[in-house]
Amino acid sequence: MHNASEHSPNRLSVATVIIISIIVVAGVFGNIYTYRIFSNTVQNLEHKVSTLQTQISALNSALGNYSQASIGNVSLSELYENTKDSVVLVRGQGEHGEVAGSGFVYNYSSGTHSRVVIITNYHVVQGTQSRSITLRNGHAYAAQILGVDAYSDLAVLSADHAPANEFKPLPIISSSTLEVGDFVIALGNPYELIGSVTTGIVSQLGRAIPEELAGGYSIANVIQISAPLNPGNSGGPLFNSKGQVVGITFAIIANSTGVGFAIPSDTVLREIAWLVAGDSYPHSWIGVAGTDMTYELAKEIGSNVTYGFLVMAVEAPSPAHNAGLEVDDVIIAINDTQVISGDDVSNYLEAHTSPGQIIRITVERQYPVRTVTRDLVLGIRPPPPN
Repeated sequence: MHNASEHSPNRLSVATVIIISIIVVAGVFGNIYTYRIFSNTVQNLEHKVSTLQTQISALNSALGNYSQASIGNVSLSELYENTKDSVVLVRGQGEHGEVAGSGFVYNYSSGTHSRVVIITNYHVVQGTQSRSITLRNGHAYAAQILGVDAYSDLAVLSADHAPANEFKPLPIISSSTLEVGDFVIALGNPYELIGSVTTGIVSQLGRAIPEELAGGYSIANVIQISAPLNPGNSGGPLFNSKGQVVGITFAIIANSTGVGFAIPSDTVLREIAWLVAGDSYPHSWIGVAGTDMTYELAKEIGSNVTYGFLVMAVEAPSPAHNAGLEVDDVIIAINDTQVISGDDVSNYLEAHTSPGQIIRITVERQYPVRTVTRDLVLGIRPPPPN
């Protein structure tokens, strides 16, 4: 018994040491394992942060490049400061009260002759007995109509009693320079809030928008934009990124957001001489009415094409009647330029033809189905209804 009691503490000490050693070793390995897991997690987070920083840097660079390309290194505030005094408020008194819209100053030159005029929309001054323009500085002057074109919704005014130093004309360039996605700026007087600016992009080109005041004929080659427009913006300038006029805002779609329209500056440049002189601009005319072709229409009439402009009525007399066009003809080309819809017909005639010109129209004719080509002498579109 004595020997056993002497050796018992030694045996307990060894056991204790072994247990403590096991705990220590386990703790060490546990800490190493935990450290590795934590270290891997930190490395993954650091990698994700690094990747995110790279993406943000690339995005900022892309946005910087887009901004530089879109606004041509000119800030919007600079562009606004350079153009705000050239936009006027147009007011008119008519049978149904006062109307208001926008307009802008332009210096029309022809040879040695030049004249400062105000360009606006026809529907802004249509039916008015008296008109005035108000500049940004509050000075207002009586305005007279020089010429109008209901078919393009254009009007040219003069304010001959205003001092010359009151006017700051804007440059107009060809709208053919525009591309879908280009940055544009609209400046006008929505709800008579003078000098309001909005921005957007060109969302589409070559639209043809029917105009009620023009008896249903379409305004051709219209610019569709995303810049917000409101009543009163009509007649205001649409600028490119350099502050040059490329269009005239004129229409919005009711209950829509981000869809507006502008008359292309090419139309203004083409007609300005006529309007300043008080003459009617001669629009080309063929004398048909119809609708765009669709797959369903093609099946209904037995056509081989699902595009083009389906002729549903031919006026008599008219250039189309004289050329032998018939109801159910599908216009598929003008001067070998493909016609996909009625917009293409309006746009081609407006941009590339004049009355008296001979054009070649290609149609698909039914019963039996065949392709027919006719030469047509363009006429002058009849005057719009009053």
